[in-house]
Amino acid sequence: MLAILGWLLALVIAACLTVAAWPQAFGLEQAPIVAQVVSMRIGVVGIALVLLLLFLCFAGWRRVRPFVLGVVSLLLVFGLVSTGIHVSRGLDTGQTIDTSDDLVVLTWNTLGDEPGIDEIARIVDETGADAVMLPETTLQLGVGVAEQLRERGKRFWVLTNDYSPSYGALNTTLLVSTALGRYTADSEVGGTRTLPTVVARPVDGEGPVLVSTHPVAPVPQQMRNWRADLEFVAGLCDGSQSVVMAGDFNSTVDHWWQHRRELEGGGTGDLGVCRDAASAVGAGAVGTWPTWAPPWLGANIDHVVATPDWTPVAARVLTGLDDSGTDHRPVVVQLRRTG
Repeated sequence: MLAILGWLLALVIAACLTVAAWPQAFGLEQAPIVAQVVSMRIGVVGIALVLLLLFLCFAGWRRVRPFVLGVVSLLLVFGLVSTGIHVSRGLDTGQTIDTSDDLVVLTWNTLGDEPGIDEIARIVDETGADAVMLPETTLQLGVGVAEQLRERGKRFWVLTNDYSPSYGALNTTLLVSTALGRYTADSEVGGTRTLPTVVARPVDGEGPVLVSTHPVAPVPQQMRNWRADLEFVAGLCDGSQSVVMAGDFNSTVDHWWQHRRELEGGGTGDLGVCRDAASAVGAGAVGTWPTWAPPWLGANIDHVVATPDWTPVAARVLTGLDDSGTDHRPVVVQLRRTG
């Protein structure tokens, strides 16, 4: 009887580890608990290794040795597989952004304007960003950044959507270089439910739709809204228009699996037909949140995605700004128009 219980328990452990490693196989990537677990792959691998060491302490007991060694093997395989998936998305933090001709996109969740006007303007200026997506950033700060950049010879349109102007987290701002033409906010397209999204279209019809987005976090009381938010942003990447979207998605590419669409030239997008730029160039596993965790450990939840007419050239998570006041790292991406 003890042996039967042991094998049943081992099967349960194997099932749990399989779901944790690749929940997409079962359509569980957006399920409660699973969604949180898959966000922090390396952290979960660390927990698995601790459990592995604890189980090895009981390997000397002959009666439970087969069970213990079986579980140790399962934990080891899980650790290798999950780490392999994580590393395959890329941990490169040293890519160079060339601002000469391509579109440079910067996104940074500022946690309610925390870095301040001077710091944000400096980063925009130094990266040469043409489009700047700033979740949790007020209109006032966006205007202040634009004014500083104007003094440096760079002019930007400022567009903000807010659900409460006085509370920074309920604001999302988009800065668009005037070199891209004039952009206006589309108030008819809809939006994310809990935290705002800015959808901006070029007045002359030339250029991509620019989106600064902020789906809500997958906390237990917001799971339904989180799924709806991901469905909304995936809908913007339906292939009917050129789109460049960036922001705090509160999700990794694992969570987007059910929203992937086939591309005309073969393959699939990561979110609808949009591709995650960082993953495409080998930087998709660098953690953007939280800043207290090292980049190899954190979750990559801040993204720049674009339709297939834009080819990712380079991407970099800026890891030297962890003391700026916000808990997110900026992401800067270079995109080249190819369609």
